[in-house]
Amino acid sequence: MANEAARIWVVDDDRAVRFVLATALREAGFEVDGFDSAQSALDALRSRPAPDLLFTDVRMPGDDGLVLLDKLKTAHPRLPVIVMSAYTDIASTAGAFRGGAHEFLSKPFDLDDAVALAERVLPNAAADNHASAEAPADGAAQAETLIGGTPAMRALFRSIGRLAQAPVSVLITGETGTGKELVARALHRESPRARKPFVALNTAAIPSELLESELFGHEAGAFTGASRRHIGRFEQADGGTLFLDEIGDMPLPLQTRLLRVLAENEFFRVGGRELIRVDVRVIAATHQPLESLVADGRFRADLLHRLDVVRLRLPPLRERRDDVPKLAEVFLQSAARKLGAPAKRFSKQALERLQAHDWPGNVRELENLCWRLAAMAPGEAISRADVDEALAARPFAAAESATAWEAALSAWARAQLAEGNEGIHADARERFDRALLEAALAHTGGRRSEAAVRLGLGRNTLTRKLGPGRKRR
Repeated sequence: MANEAARIWVVDDDRAVRFVLATALREAGFEVDGFDSAQSALDALRSRPAPDLLFTDVRMPGDDGLVLLDKLKTAHPRLPVIVMSAYTDIASTAGAFRGGAHEFLSKPFDLDDAVALAERVLPNAAADNHASAEAPADGAAQAETLIGGTPAMRALFRSIGRLAQAPVSVLITGETGTGKELVARALHRESPRARKPFVALNTAAIPSELLESELFGHEAGAFTGASRRHIGRFEQADGGTLFLDEIGDMPLPLQTRLLRVLAENEFFRVGGRELIRVDVRVIAATHQPLESLVADGRFRADLLHRLDVVRLRLPPLRERRDDVPKLAEVFLQSAARKLGAPAKRFSKQALERLQAHDWPGNVRELENLCWRLAAMAPGEAISRADVDEALAARPFAAAESATAWEAALSAWARAQLAEGNEGIHADARERFDRALLEAALAHTGGRRSEAAVRLGLGRNTLTRKLGPGRKRR
């Protein structure tokens, strides 16, 4: 039970929200007052003591909730404020935390969660109050950044809002094509470093012999072909953010240099004697399991600890299928606009087909498909047949899919070796064969002869590989 002396104000222009939230809080034992605008709450503060906790909506007539938050923090800096919104993107979430919000609550929210949050926030709440399971921030980011309204993405947006203000290193993990650089850009854009440079470098795209110069720069004459001084990415990002993509591919000697820079904020250019000092926030990203690379001796454990202060995982698109229609519509509109093509829209059946696809290339594959449809689909309304045809002709997605399963196999092998397991080749071959055979049988409805033909095997070979456990057809 909450402390009965605790006073809570609810500021929201929606009468229904005020009523149900205030009722739930009163039933929990709090003293609650409601206000329909920021100004009415500010007027009340002139004649009444400040509450112990304040809930405020963001979008209201007159001053919005973020303006109210700013004024409250100026007059009452210790007053905890919970910001609520049904229209939340990364910028709003980050703006709330930057303004001093204690927490962000997404609409619609569970009333039990809101009450539990109030109990946790109030300093005089009983010690045994359970922790809140408040709803993560709802939202769809701007089309050029991140888009998503599923729980996983709302949680990611809220994490970005918090981490943008914290001067800590962030490691972003996720499959190829999930948008790791977009997360890094959002962290920079909403941070105090936003007016300084954001510099990105894909370490896997630079030959290892040139990567040191790209990172730290070089002096004229440092090596053959170095005719003049080159300023590296660390110097370019001074005061801002350096995003190092595919950090798992960085050679070990450069990992040692990077660790020293992260620890000391200083380095020498290649061939130089001048000590360069920088103030750079480093955000790293990878699709590889770095712990497995550490176990395999290919990545420094101390560098991983330095980079992995906070980890953000981007879910693959197949784990957030409800985001596919919105993403597809935004990408299709953007592609049509940039191509100068007539506006098009997806039929209901086309969107259902998109949601059913596994998207091995993730958001990048979906965006490429939308560009193809914007350019090639014949009608204004894109049909399921149009989507099927575009999916069948996606060579880049097939390449990404191949890369994804090969990377997963490589990661599995490294993990098995790190654990000291032997005979993994036979184990891998057995798993590989069974996966192919099961897929072929599923495709042919269990017809072994047809599955054998599709795989290029004899029926007896297929039967032998399957073993005696499956029913013959």
